[in-house]
Amino acid sequence: MQQFKGFMTLSRHIMEQERKYPKATGEFSSLLSDLAVAAKIVGRSVNKAGLVDVIGFTGDENIFGEEVKKLDILANETIVRTLDHGGHLCVMASEESNGLIKIPPEHPKGNYVFLFDPLDGSSNIDVNVSIGTIFSIFRRISKEGDGTLQDCLQPGFYQVAAGYVLYGSSSMFVYSTGQGVHGFTYDPGIGEFLLSNENMTVPDRGKIFSMNTGYLNFWPDEIRRYYDYITSVDPATNRPYSLRYIGSLVADFHRNLLYGGVFIYPPDKKHPNGKLRLMYEANPLAFLVEKAGGAASDGFTPILQKQPVDIDQETPLIIGSKEDVAVVEDFLRGKK
Repeated sequence: MQQFKGFMTLSRHIMEQERKYPKATGEFSSLLSDLAVAAKIVGRSVNKAGLVDVIGFTGDENIFGEEVKKLDILANETIVRTLDHGGHLCVMASEESNGLIKIPPEHPKGNYVFLFDPLDGSSNIDVNVSIGTIFSIFRRISKEGDGTLQDCLQPGFYQVAAGYVLYGSSSMFVYSTGQGVHGFTYDPGIGEFLLSNENMTVPDRGKIFSMNTGYLNFWPDEIRRYYDYITSVDPATNRPYSLRYIGSLVADFHRNLLYGGVFIYPPDKKHPNGKLRLMYEANPLAFLVEKAGGAASDGFTPILQKQPVDIDQETPLIIGSKEDVAVVEDFLRGKK
């Protein structure tokens, strides 16, 4: 008899995944469970954002010169305070924090490194568009004590887990430890994330492309030619593709993960090195999309192969269906 997947909670799924590794200590599973608690707290705050004083700017800027919204700060602090005392982590880093986030000296240090974007798409908070938390987990390379910058600056293929929490019409927790990509939808009636999308896979080719066409005049010629190509008519290749761009990376990625297609944030005259953060956004989503059968590239190099040199490093990002990503790469490499 087929199991009703609604009975599979995120906590149970994490435990069952752990049983596949006889030498597992439970440390990693506890970390993911703590993260699920943080996601519930942040999700509750997002859902009540219009009713309490958590919408609006703080008057500060983050390390990228972007105005910080109150909910960004709340999400960042919630995740840090939920994860910093469990003894699972040696260091954290966040898009909203300047430098490394050290584990308080009174708490034990663990074997894992946690990198995250606490509230991706936060510019959409005030207009009630889906936003999300993106996270990445590495195993430390230092021997003991406080984690170091080198612990954080590992290529994406060393990730042991990655995922995101989408706060939209419903909250979803999507993650992978390398064995498939699984999605869990939050049921507020019982206070649990329940398995709703098991072994998510990306179609090899989609019918959607996601780009900020407001930057059309700033794009390199290769990307402008791609834009002309993807919007031209050719029934043999399902062109023209439909443009779908939310402006919230995690939401655009989630749609393309389900339906296929490609998300493109290329280099441009304003952002010659790209704009998205390698460690906080590109790496974790690249890990997920590859485990789901898709691809992620900066146009020339697979995202997971890029050697980071700065915790705040930026990168171009082409991510989604494998064949669609390959077409964009061909244009950038002058093959089309």
